[in-house]
Amino acid sequence: MSTFDKPAHPVRIDSAILREWLAAGDGPRLLDVREPAEFEAMHIPGAYNVPLHLLREHRGELRAHLDEVVLVCRSGIRAGQAEKLLTEIGMTNVHVLDGGVLAWEAAGGPVKRGRRRWDIERQVRLVAGALVLLGVAAGLVLPGAQWFAAAIGAGLVLAALTNSCVMGALLSRLPFNRGSSCDIDKVVGELASAR
Repeated sequence: MSTFDKPAHPVRIDSAILREWLAAGDGPRLLDVREPAEFEAMHIPGAYNVPLHLLREHRGELRAHLDEVVLVCRSGIRAGQAEKLLTEIGMTNVHVLDGGVLAWEAAGGPVKRGRRRWDIERQVRLVAGALVLLGVAAGLVLPGAQWFAAAIGAGLVLAALTNSCVMGALLSRLPFNRGSSCDIDKVVGELASAR
């Protein structure tokens, strides 16, 4: 059985396997589930950008054009969420690039670069840290203000436990994080014509 035989269940693949698979010429479709601004900053050549929220809404429509797919994000977390969404509708040939584009780039995989931006996770760390410092500083002057810092800490713990991040979702909606929008009809058309 070859490394590339289609498994009956989703699997995580590393950068070396994906490079070998793509070099063989019969590789899978790559769906990058990050936000358009993140995709524009850096992505694997040939990947299609379908942000996670659009994948959630249009997964049935996309399924018709996906035989074998590797899901990609920054580190593998959002791709894992996308994997679950696709397997829920019966897709079996779904894979996740372990470590995401960061691992891909670190392994020497080719990337296409655009305008550099801070990724959402870095922005969350900046905003959360600034809010905690603000809460602590305000607590020195206003009694009870330290509870604001505690609420931010609780939000970060909840984000880790649920593997989701409300602050990240909110930050991704800011104008400088949106970049160009993803036209799902265009992506579906490109997937259909590339078969």
